[in-house]
Amino acid sequence: MAVNHDIEAAEVRVIGHDGEQIGVLKRHEAIAKAQDVGLDLIMMSPNAKPPVCKIMDYGKYKYDQSKKANEAKKKQHVIQVKEVKVRATTDQHDLDVKLRNVRKFLSEGNKVKVSLRFRGREMAYTGQGREQLEHIAEEVKELGKPEKMPNMEGRQMIMIINPLKK
Repeated sequence: MAVNHDIEAAEVRVIGHDGEQIGVLKRHEAIAKAQDVGLDLIMMSPNAKPPVCKIMDYGKYKYDQSKKANEAKKKQHVIQVKEVKVRATTDQHDLDVKLRNVRKFLSEGNKVKVSLRFRGREMAYTGQGREQLEHIAEEVKELGKPEKMPNMEGRQMIMIINPLKK
């Protein structure tokens, strides 16, 4: 954002501090006009022909911009990826506890990565692990939809569940 003497264009279109169009002026004339009212000349649209500048208080402008940025930051929700780990041999009660966590994460609007690790001879029972992950997806279908269905990555089977839009 160019201000006062940082503006490099020879001619600029000037908008007054009260919003009315002043017209196309030479840079030094525009800066003088801004200084007459005790304000700054700020380039608003550098790509226009000629560039558009506005007469305003630069400090107040920066303050308003930072306020808008902070307000926008407050309103945004960062989606996190939460992970729940299960095993192919996880019993029903333990699976219910994991499902409760998955439901909580999805209701908060976070993605959930469900990972199932196979150890040793458990690699022979990948079908059982896939059934377990599909069961989890079926149990939480009212809160989330699988973005990535269960697939093997080394000794792990991974499924990612996206929350449904509210």
